[in-house]
Amino acid sequence: MRILTLTNLYPPFYVGGYELRCAAITEALRQRGHKIHVLTSNHGLDQHTAPPDQLHVQRSLRIHGYYGHPWLNLRRLQHLEAHNNQILRETITSFQPEVVHVWCMNGISKSLCLTLQQLGIPTVYDVSDHWILRSLKADVWLDWWNRSEGSLGSRVQRTIWSLLGLRKKLHALAPTNPVGDIRFSRLYFTSARLRELTAEQGYQVQHGAIIHCPVDTDLFYGEPVHRQPRSWLWVGRLAEDKGIHTALKALARLGDRFQGELHIYGKGESGYVAELQTYASEHKLPVSWHSATPDQMPDVYRNHDALLFTSEWEEPFALTPLEAMSCGLPVIGTMTGGSRELFRHGENALTYDAGDAQQLADRILTLQTQSELRSKIASIGHQEVRTRFAMKPIVDQVEDFLSA
Repeated sequence: MRILTLTNLYPPFYVGGYELRCAAITEALRQRGHKIHVLTSNHGLDQHTAPPDQLHVQRSLRIHGYYGHPWLNLRRLQHLEAHNNQILRETITSFQPEVVHVWCMNGISKSLCLTLQQLGIPTVYDVSDHWILRSLKADVWLDWWNRSEGSLGSRVQRTIWSLLGLRKKLHALAPTNPVGDIRFSRLYFTSARLRELTAEQGYQVQHGAIIHCPVDTDLFYGEPVHRQPRSWLWVGRLAEDKGIHTALKALARLGDRFQGELHIYGKGESGYVAELQTYASEHKLPVSWHSATPDQMPDVYRNHDALLFTSEWEEPFALTPLEAMSCGLPVIGTMTGGSRELFRHGENALTYDAGDAQQLADRILTLQTQSELRSKIASIGHQEVRTRFAMKPIVDQVEDFLSA
């Protein structure tokens, strides 16, 4: 197939798992012989040079209001929208894709979705975060043209521009339709929960398929860990919605009954991190603070005995527990978001109610003391992740979905 991959960011310039997953699946499809052209933003090029081996990656789109890029006034936004849509049309003309594979659109013109509809090109959406349910309606360009409220000045300006035919001219450059005109005819989500949340916002997406996130089992590997955990691991963004405070409260409740150390890998806002460190110091908790590059993370997992996954927000489908389980670690986790489609309490993980420090403390004691159960969940979790969520079966599903 000739596939045009459309995404906001593409490694080595990225902010999280969405972009890494996009690159991993895109490159896997290239290795299978598909002709792929990636159209993404120029984010990162002001400080770095794109890798020389990425000749198939075109970094021409412009970001608006995200990742440190400024929010523009309407006049400058017109130029950005026109630019992005022109680049998309030119790329489609030159590359002649058979299908467009749309990934994350945060910070990128949502009018591009309408342009794809106008052109009638088969389009598949990969939905791995909340960009549709949270940021689609907030798109500044589409919202300005279609909002029923707003300042008197903006309402008068829209009316005048429409009467003078200016909106029609601008619409030809960058669609000004309401968000409700965007049709997601063919899409898949990384979890049923993400599909459910998106549908609750009024979008017609119930027909969307489910293709979970993959883990690179060639990188994240190890034997199931059966030993009593002494070296505990927490990985993630140091923020309240990730539940790190609940982990610290659980350790405080355990006191001397916690037999080990918790190694925390992550970064966050300095003020919040200071609060966490102060709490840990005041309660004399056996924790330490670390950071690691993505290349170092496989070894980080293999050097630990168990993972605490404490997320308290609706994670679409988290990679951290997948990576840990693929490396053989037993996991204690919450059932928020897509995690309920991964964890089964007492079978492949131990689970607790998000935010419940006492229940988490109880689960930690269980994992410390019940060796047979610990071995069971480590073994089952390891086996399931490496068969169901390995790169090959997930890429197979994406490939079939694009082919259809």
